[in-house]
Amino acid sequence: MRFNYFEHQHSSCRNTIFAKNGMVSTTQPLAAEAGLEILKKGGNAVDAAIATAASLAVLEPTSNGLGGDGFAIIWYKDNLYGLNASGPSPGKISIDKVKNMGFNAMPKYGFLPVNVPGMLYGWREMYKRFGVLSFKDILEPAIHYARDGYPVSPTVSYNWKKAFNIYKDRLKGAEFDEWFDTFSIDGRAPEPGEIWYSKSLSRTLEELADSQCLSFYEGHIADKIDKFSKQYGGFISKKDLMDYRPEWVDPISTNYRGYDIWELPPNTHGLVVLLALNILSNFDMNVDSLELYHYMIEAMKLAYADGLNYITDLKDMGRNLEYLLSRDYALDRSKLIGDSAILAKHGALNTGGTVYLATADKDGNMVSYIQSNFTGFGSGLVVPGTGISLHNRGYTFSLNEKDYNRLAPNKKTYHTIIPGFITKGDKALGPFGVMGAYMQPQGHLQSVVNMIDFNLNPQEALDKYRWQWIEGRRVVVEEDFPEDIKNYLIHKGHDIEHSRDVGSFGRGQIILRDGQTYIGGTEKRADGHIAAW
Repeated sequence: MRFNYFEHQHSSCRNTIFAKNGMVSTTQPLAAEAGLEILKKGGNAVDAAIATAASLAVLEPTSNGLGGDGFAIIWYKDNLYGLNASGPSPGKISIDKVKNMGFNAMPKYGFLPVNVPGMLYGWREMYKRFGVLSFKDILEPAIHYARDGYPVSPTVSYNWKKAFNIYKDRLKGAEFDEWFDTFSIDGRAPEPGEIWYSKSLSRTLEELADSQCLSFYEGHIADKIDKFSKQYGGFISKKDLMDYRPEWVDPISTNYRGYDIWELPPNTHGLVVLLALNILSNFDMNVDSLELYHYMIEAMKLAYADGLNYITDLKDMGRNLEYLLSRDYALDRSKLIGDSAILAKHGALNTGGTVYLATADKDGNMVSYIQSNFTGFGSGLVVPGTGISLHNRGYTFSLNEKDYNRLAPNKKTYHTIIPGFITKGDKALGPFGVMGAYMQPQGHLQSVVNMIDFNLNPQEALDKYRWQWIEGRRVVVEEDFPEDIKNYLIHKGHDIEHSRDVGSFGRGQIILRDGQTYIGGTEKRADGHIAAW
C-alpha cells in the first residue's frame, strides 16, 4: 500500500499544496513565510525551522515563548535524529520544600512550576549540528517582528483575550506586573489586526543572535533570570541554567500497517501514540466499518492509562519503556477491548499552549519541531526588561512520593509536546504533528489512521472531524462529527458530547514527500498556512 495522493478527486484536494524546492507549514502565516524566506536565501530545513520557531515566539506568544521547551525529529541526509530540549527541575527544589510552602499539588503559576527552559539551547544545538546560514540571519525575521510590530492574527487574538482574562483574575502579586506590561495594549489584549510589538523582546533576540543563545544560560540574560527568581523566592538559579544541556536522543517507533511511525522517547508522551497504534494493529480494519472509531478510542484510553502512570524522566523508567513497546504487551492490552466502552486502567509491568511546525528543503531534509510554554503564556512571569515569558512545565510533577513522575531535583517531568515523523523502509515520508496538550497523542493517532487506513492526503487528514477522549467513558466530538458514528459509539457505551471549542481538538501540520514533490496540509482550526517554493 502507498499513499495515492495524486489519484484523489475529493474536494479538499483542491486546497492541497504541492512544492518541489521547499515547504514550511505552521499555524501563523507570517512565521511560515519567515521560514520560507530562509530557504530562499540558501538555508536548509533546520535553518528554516529555527527561523520559524523564533518568529512564532513573537507572532504567537499565546502558545510559546523564549522561556519554554522544545523537541525535534530531524531527517538529514538520510538519517533520523531526535532532540530533547526540555529542561529539568531546579537543583534545590524538593517535594518537602514545596509542601512546606503550603502546597499539596504543584501550582500552575509563579516560580514553583518553572523548570529550566531548554528551547533556546535546543536551537543552538540544531544550528551547530546542521545549520548553514549565519545565526543572525536566521533570527532576523523574529527580531524584525518584535521591533517593528505585526498585525495580530484572529486565532491568536482570541487566545490572547482568553489568557488575559484568566491571568487578570488569578495572577496576584508584583512578580506578575511585567507580564501585564509586556502583553497588553492599554490594559487589554490586542484585537485582530491590531499592531503589537515589544522592544525588550527585540533586544533580547538580538542578544541571542549575537551569543547563539548562550546569553540565556551563562550571560547577561541568565543573570536577570537569577535575580528575578531570588527576588520572589524561586528555586531556579543561574547555576541551573549553566548546568543545562539538551539531549540528542534516538527516536522510538512502531510499524503500523507497513509504515514506521516515529516519536521521541520519554519524558514526552509520544509513547502514548505508539502504544495505541500497537494495540490497534491487533485488529483487522475495515475502513468502512464504524468499529474503527470504537477501537481507536478504546486503544487510546488504554495507552493513556499506561502513559499517565509510567511516563517520566527516562532515567527513572528503567526497562519499562522496552516492555511497554513490546508486541506481547500490546496483544494483552488489546484483549481488554470488547463490544462496550471500558474504564481503562494501567497495565502491570514486569518490574493547553503549544506551536508545531514542519519544514522541508530542496535536498530532502525535513524537520518536525514543537515548542511550548505549556498552559497559555506559561507561568505568568516575564523576566524584567527581556520580554521572556517563563514556562510552567513543572506543573505536571506529582507531589506523591509513590508516583513515577514525582517531583525531584534535576528531573524532567512528563511532557505533553510531541513531534512525529513517518518513514517507509529506508525512505522518509515526512513530519507531522498535532499540538494541544493531552489532545496531541489523540491527534497523532487520528492523523496516522486517516492517512494510512483511510488513504487521505495530508490536508484531508487534518480537515477530517476529530474526537477527544477526556476521562472515563466521556468523549467529546466536533460539531461536524457524523451522526451515524456518534450514535454507534453511544450504542457501544461511550458518553458522547459535542463541543464548539475548535481549539480543544488540536492544531496540526503535515508535510510528506512523494518522489520529488512535497505535499502539505495545514490546520483549518487555526490561522494555518503553508509557505511553498
